[in-house]
Amino acid sequence: MDPRPDIAANRLSPHCLAINFADAHPPLTGGQASIEADRCYFCYDAPCVEACPTGIDIPGFIRGIATGNLAGAAHTILESNILGGSCARVCPTEILCEGACVRTAQEEKPVVIGALQRHATDWQMDSGTQPFSRAAETGRHIAIVGAGPAGLACAHRLAMHGHAVTILDARPRAGGLNEYGIAAYKLPDDFAQHEIDFIAAIGGITIQTDRILGRDVTLADLEAAYDAVFLAIGQAGVRMLGIEGENLDGVMNAVDFIAGLRASATGADVPIGRRVVVIGGGNTAIDAAVQARRLGAEEVTLVYRRGAETMSATGVEKAWAQTNGVTIRTWAAPLRLDGVDGTLRSVTFTRGRLHDGRPVHDQGNFTLEADMVLKAVGQLFLADPLDRGTIAIENGRIAVDDQGRTTRSLVYAGGDCTPGADLTVVAVRDGRNAAEAIHADLTAATGA
Repeated sequence: MDPRPDIAANRLSPHCLAINFADAHPPLTGGQASIEADRCYFCYDAPCVEACPTGIDIPGFIRGIATGNLAGAAHTILESNILGGSCARVCPTEILCEGACVRTAQEEKPVVIGALQRHATDWQMDSGTQPFSRAAETGRHIAIVGAGPAGLACAHRLAMHGHAVTILDARPRAGGLNEYGIAAYKLPDDFAQHEIDFIAAIGGITIQTDRILGRDVTLADLEAAYDAVFLAIGQAGVRMLGIEGENLDGVMNAVDFIAGLRASATGADVPIGRRVVVIGGGNTAIDAAVQARRLGAEEVTLVYRRGAETMSATGVEKAWAQTNGVTIRTWAAPLRLDGVDGTLRSVTFTRGRLHDGRPVHDQGNFTLEADMVLKAVGQLFLADPLDRGTIAIENGRIAVDDQGRTTRSLVYAGGDCTPGADLTVVAVRDGRNAAEAIHADLTAATGA
């Protein structure tokens, strides 16, 4: 067997790459948006609102579109979800607002709420104006650790209340998951940075990058220098497979692969194998697999240890993968990674089945040849940067109340580092709610 790795960049022409990583779902035209808005029943106590983690008044903003009031529609969205533009692009609307649309009960296609939300928020961002203004400056200064969706949402709401905000982020660019963890074709054209510029335009927000909690500053330092602290530090750890061969050349974490592609201007310089195996069953696994195909991999196989019905990836995402030529194999758990001279050549899996309600892998083994393996088996919250023993950690995440208060006074947390679904829209809700709690607590403490 040839021991040389078969991983290379520039598998496709620049023209093909440009097409493959262009906006996967182009925006609605004005006419299309008007027609779709007219399909809304404008329900009282609308179930779509209940299904939205940020509680956007969906019938209200769609009525704005239907009547030609895009400014009003955008304001309605953004007052609940300041990252409404990115959420319109990346939210699993099929299991949230659109999944709850009453038209589905009539076996009809739901109103395309996500596309309508994008139509309104894009109009607002393209207008170059900030629809919100700051209250009078309070003289209070809050530190936010993490410039992802939770941190940005918290910062904007605090700035609206007149507080000064400094965001510290470990990465070279702000944006968190939206900048580094989302498939390039979902947020193309540097959208994450444009949205950050839009959010920061309210004023009072300073962003410092390459600032790492635990290395450059401690939580105690922040508490001494600021009136309150909001932790939006996400999940920096990655789960290991814990099997033989995990350190072979050609094996990497899917999140690193996606981040590397997001950092590339064209994708041409991102190496990809001919035969790629992705291990995992979530949306990160889907994003990695589809992007591998779109970079020019000849065979991409996504392998999941249990049945398709237990995959955390949504049905739409699984269908998207198959549409893009990804093969999905279920009931297969990785047993070992085999290589020659330190370089990956194949992956051996055990076959499984459901027995008495439990997964049992006793159906023998099979092997897939592979030049590259992308591991997408989950991320972990790392508590190391925190002052241990001073903030409660429960089930591997920071314990908070329903407003984001931790067990440490005037320290709050939200997003993926706290319990709950790991969704952008949930992180935005956490950041927004924590900002309101911070404002209330600081106001109560000073009586003003």
